[in-house]
Amino acid sequence: MALTTLRAAAAEHLLVLGDSLSAGYRMSASAAWPALLNDKWEKSPGVVNGSISGDTSAQGLARLPALLKLHQPRWVLIELGGNDGLRGFPPGQTEQTLRQIIQQVKTAGAQPLLMQIRLPANYGRRYTEAFSAVYPRLAKEFSLPLVPFFMEQVYLKPEWMQQDGIHPNPAAQPFIADLMAKELAPLVKHESAESKQANR
Repeated sequence: MALTTLRAAAAEHLLVLGDSLSAGYRMSASAAWPALLNDKWEKSPGVVNGSISGDTSAQGLARLPALLKLHQPRWVLIELGGNDGLRGFPPGQTEQTLRQIIQQVKTAGAQPLLMQIRLPANYGRRYTEAFSAVYPRLAKEFSLPLVPFFMEQVYLKPEWMQQDGIHPNPAAQPFIADLMAKELAPLVKHESAESKQANR
């Protein structure tokens, strides 16, 4: 009985598989948006941050089996590919790696959620467009929700950016958490405190 209960609880996790944009680059993990979202949702569902700064999609793929085994998530938000693009990897290579990630998540019985990733314009129009097109194509192939890229709104406010011009700073994290709460709640069937009260 205890094991069954434990598995049921574990199954209500949302695993964030990401890179520095979700890991909390140059800040404590507790200040990063996944931790703030976990607090906001009061751990229902629980948000597990499996993000590591600097990870490429291939590195995320390599870590995924252990994360799936450890956390047994019900949903996995895939926020990867940015470092592939910044390093000039062929978009087709990133697409194939993301496809493997999606397939592994589905095989584990979890629901993949794919985040659109976009690159800075200075990487050239042809490359950035080819890279951006990977995500809607995969979302269509697997009939997945395509979650908007939160950085597109963060970029508009210089005071929310670190000096490198790439990473959000701690001041941006509450905004990102609120935005992700809005985008993810319908996908993970999260009930707000207000709706829970209304249903009683």
